[in-house]
Amino acid sequence: MIGLPLLILFVAYAPLFLFDLLVVAVTGLALAEFYRMALPDEPRRNRHLAVACGVLLTLAFVLEPATVVPALTMGTLFFATFLLFRFCDLTSVIHRLGLILLGFLYLPLLFGHLALLHELPDGKYWVFLVLFIIMSSDSAAYFTGVSLGRRKLYPAISPNKSVEGAIGGVIGGVAGALLFKFWFFASLGIFDTLLLGLLLGVCGQIGDLFESMIKRSFGVKDSGTLLPGHGGLLDRLDSLIFAFAPAYYYALWFGTGAALS
Repeated sequence: MIGLPLLILFVAYAPLFLFDLLVVAVTGLALAEFYRMALPDEPRRNRHLAVACGVLLTLAFVLEPATVVPALTMGTLFFATFLLFRFCDLTSVIHRLGLILLGFLYLPLLFGHLALLHELPDGKYWVFLVLFIIMSSDSAAYFTGVSLGRRKLYPAISPNKSVEGAIGGVIGGVAGALLFKFWFFASLGIFDTLLLGLLLGVCGQIGDLFESMIKRSFGVKDSGTLLPGHGGLLDRLDSLIFAFAPAYYYALWFGTGAALS
């Protein structure tokens, strides 16, 4: 697993094409992990084909964002037609198609916004802001839940999470946003900082719960084994997947630029 210092150096200094290549590679690996979990009985060639389509969709974010919707449309039409003529079990074919398309929406469509966020004029600072908020929120949620957790947040999905931990996570996200603003992002207004900390702190926890729901629906404990001792790649990315798209649109519409150059 890439260590945090190496990740920080990569975001700060890697050329744009290398960063985009990392986004595409991570999306492809995560999508392969998702399909192994969601469609274990699907022929391997079909899963590989779905991953290839997802990688092409992610490349659309990198090369020409205006082609994302056409790429998603063509991917949907392709797999609808492919399974229409290649299905093995009529009772499960629509379920399989739905899971393939869910993979496209969950990973290339959501995680692909990381490339868009990084390509903004002050994109590196926005990426760091998201990472800082999510890490602060996750840490605060964990320690608050362990020390103060009493009421279950959503036992059907994640039995170990508590209401107190969730509140601590939101507070941690806001605190992380404020710290980042005063250290690195002075031009970001207080209102923007508080709103982003609150918004992304909530989005990160929703992303975590959503990934837990996916795993429980498929009857698995971890999304994969890519990271020994840490589960799968999706287990590490779950909070971030739901955070990059809201951060991108906020930065695009309301961003004021970074204080550092």
